[in-house]
Amino acid sequence: MKTKIALIFAVLVVILSACAPAAAPTAAPAPESVFRSLGSNSTTSEQAMPAAPAPSASGNAGGAAKTSDSATAAQARMIAMSVDLSIVVADPQKKSDAIYQMAKSLGGYLVSENMSQVYASDGTSMPQGNISIRVPADQLDNALNQIKAGVVTVQSENRSGNDVTSQYVDLQSQLTNLQKAEQDLQDIMDEAKNNPGNNSTTKTQDVLNVYNQIVSIRGQIEQIQGQMKYLSETTSTAAINVTLIAEQTVKPISSGGWKPLVVVNESAQELVKFLQGFVSVLIRLVILAIPVLIVIFGPIALIVWGITALVKRRKARKAASQAK
Repeated sequence: MKTKIALIFAVLVVILSACAPAAAPTAAPAPESVFRSLGSNSTTSEQAMPAAPAPSASGNAGGAAKTSDSATAAQARMIAMSVDLSIVVADPQKKSDAIYQMAKSLGGYLVSENMSQVYASDGTSMPQGNISIRVPADQLDNALNQIKAGVVTVQSENRSGNDVTSQYVDLQSQLTNLQKAEQDLQDIMDEAKNNPGNNSTTKTQDVLNVYNQIVSIRGQIEQIQGQMKYLSETTSTAAINVTLIAEQTVKPISSGGWKPLVVVNESAQELVKFLQGFVSVLIRLVILAIPVLIVIFGPIALIVWGITALVKRRKARKAASQAK
């Protein structure tokens, strides 16, 4: 029994070393206390086993590449499709609502919507923005046809695809190895629980050590399962990003006819520019011109005032002396 347990540990170490580079968290090394508690014959059994010849690095690389290629070939291609569309419409808000309802009817959903107000050449305001949706991949062409129906013009349309098949196959291989390692650890923990040769303290420590490794591997399994779920959802649906441009904003300015609103708008802009210039002149006059005038002409004014006051005083004295 102890020899069997030692062999299980050897297989487990090989499996964990193969999975460790691809997994996010690093699995904790197998604690030595578990080997010690399961019996002293484990060392002897390992020494009795013949050593396998170490394969060359090039052989390993070639085998791994062949395995990955064959697995990828067996796996259906997984392509994440996305489309960027720019359209001109008469009413962007109405078209955005229609696109949202269309996505729901096809089994898709809304990712984001952003609308803002812009101004046309005649001064009127209207909404304009973008909307992002996801629809089933097999409904992509149908959705695009419905979006482009009734538009003024399609300014641009860009399609792109990202092949994630190899990434998904690698995750599947990692998941299989980790699940096998988890099962082996569970068997070892059961052996540690039922080992009559351990006392209570040793048995508790052994079970805790193996349990911590199981928890670590389960965390890696959940992370890989989450990545696989994300890839599956990404490839089963297609992303459509639509930019909605208001028709009035791209129309050329008409030269015929009188447009009071345009005149009012232009006059208001000119008035604002005039007031801005006038206020700017006042600010410069108060902050710059007046202090400069005081510094330059202030002393001259004081001298003139002093001379005038002196002349007046002399005239007053002269008039007083003549009166006597």
